[in-house]
Amino acid sequence: MIPIRVLVVEDDPRIADLHRRFADRVSGFEVVGLATDFAEAVEQAEVLEPDLILLDLYLPQGNGLELLKQLRAEGSQVDVILITAAREADTLQDALRGGVFDYIIKPVVFARFEESLQKYAAFRLRLTEDAALEQADVDHLLHGRGAGHSTPQSGVPKGIDPLTLEKVQAVFPTAKSPALSAEAVGLALGVSRSTARRYLEYLVSAGFLEADVQYGTVGRPERQYQRCRS
Repeated sequence: MIPIRVLVVEDDPRIADLHRRFADRVSGFEVVGLATDFAEAVEQAEVLEPDLILLDLYLPQGNGLELLKQLRAEGSQVDVILITAAREADTLQDALRGGVFDYIIKPVVFARFEESLQKYAAFRLRLTEDAALEQADVDHLLHGRGAGHSTPQSGVPKGIDPLTLEKVQAVFPTAKSPALSAEAVGLALGVSRSTARRYLEYLVSAGFLEADVQYGTVGRPERQYQRCRS
């Protein structure tokens, strides 16, 4: 899988390096550049053409929202997650109107940072699927609601972590997603086969996935999991 290319824009070099290290810890992302002022951010965005910018609001020579407006005016399709100490409602409104994917308030906690990047990766994957969107898909993309058969994130049984559950669900964005074994899902998420199987079987019981037994080249049966079609 081609990694999502990230540009970190942050005026404090220490925080910029922290956000770079955070991004490097999230599977599927690659930091391709660091910029610490407005002019450098514009140059790197144009040269590196990242998929995602982790954008600070306050920059020397300008601010993040001005940078976003300039990039949009130039036709850039880059996505943005704003990371800022600004807590004013007006700033949040301006950010949302500018089309930011998420808004994270400093100081950044890794769990919140990771959640944002994972949701962005799932969002990006869903939009690249060659399939017509249903209303449930649109609701999920715009509002974070589950598409199709949703899985309750509250009241899950013991041994099922809601965040890990969301990661497993994101591996199967649509009914056209390929069937995968527990081993393949475990490798994709960096967890053991037994852990992946536990979550997969729970999603089967919840109606989100369906399972079928297939035989490999040596004749050993293996359960394959796929998103439910209805």
